[in-house]
Amino acid sequence: MKLVCTQNDLSIHLSLVSRAVPSRPTHPILANVLLQADPDTNKVSLTAFDLSLGIRTSFSAEVFQGGSLALPARLLNDITSRLPKGDIILDDEANTAEENLAEGITLTLTPETGRYQLRAMHGEEFPELPFLEDVNNMTIRVDRLIQGLQGSLFATSTDETKQVLTGVHLRLQTDTLEFAATDGHRLAVVETANENIHESAENHLEVTVPGKALRELERMLVHVRSEDQLISLNFDRGHIVFQWQNQRLTSRTLEGQYPAYNQLIPKQFEREINLDRRLFLSALERIAVFADQKNNIVKINIDSAEQEITLYVEAQDLGNGRDSIPVEMSGEDIIIAFNIKYLMEGLKALPSTEILMLLNQPLTPVIFQPLGGINMTYLAMPVQLRH
Repeated sequence: MKLVCTQNDLSIHLSLVSRAVPSRPTHPILANVLLQADPDTNKVSLTAFDLSLGIRTSFSAEVFQGGSLALPARLLNDITSRLPKGDIILDDEANTAEENLAEGITLTLTPETGRYQLRAMHGEEFPELPFLEDVNNMTIRVDRLIQGLQGSLFATSTDETKQVLTGVHLRLQTDTLEFAATDGHRLAVVETANENIHESAENHLEVTVPGKALRELERMLVHVRSEDQLISLNFDRGHIVFQWQNQRLTSRTLEGQYPAYNQLIPKQFEREINLDRRLFLSALERIAVFADQKNNIVKINIDSAEQEITLYVEAQDLGNGRDSIPVEMSGEDIIIAFNIKYLMEGLKALPSTEILMLLNQPLTPVIFQPLGGINMTYLAMPVQLRH
């Protein structure tokens, strides 16, 4: 193998795939990144795979001789990120026997200012990324995919014992893709339109994708320049693959029955409140300085006559905070309480200036929806007030 690429290209793409390198690999080869060079296309591809999450990305280079090597991911990333800007020569042919670090393969990186040698392994030893036939395939615009991820990922569970709840549930219907996430205390659902579905796709396919994989996908999509860029989703009941341009992310799907979340959303409401999301969030952020892990409850007094809501947080031995904002509401007065963290995270994810707050009784689910923009529903469970 021999090629010339820029330090910038190699460093950027290494940082992308390195997030799929396991910190504690179950096999030595998994601590490596697979580098493949193709002289016919003048492309270099990098792949990392922890047997659950896999990331592959490619970029243009001047490839004189093709080949495939598995290289220590952390060391290669650390070296490349510190090299000066400019061209780097990558060559796996050592000049003399004395320059070999040990028996086996050595890759030499030659920037303008020096030379670095890394031990390498044969690329054939690196595990293949899952290949899926086009059994279930659809495309979705990148902006809609990002909206779905931003509106759902925050509500996944961080408790690994609740395995299926650590992921986002994707529900494919005839012309929509629904994202849902819950940790048992709150629920976020986003519905987006997709562009097209492959003729052989099932009409109602559901898969749950690990939150870790989708967070990496979200980071990668930030670099996509065009909002109209189409992302291809190829999936079965064991794996899902997201692919666009020169990048690909593959992940195992989570096993287990996902909760029937649509049954949790009330169909009718006794009270409806129209409020400014930013005013509401700002007031919460101000009084949240009194909240901690023991006193994380915000009490909300909803006053129909005054057309305002008053937020109240009390921290034992420290003090308390109170703040009010104007609203437009219908229905009777009510006092309700929430975990302030859940409320703030949900409000940050809602994409519109004005939102609807829909509720019934003090301990029944409360719904927050944006007025305009995407079709999103955020459900938060109230908490019982101690008297």
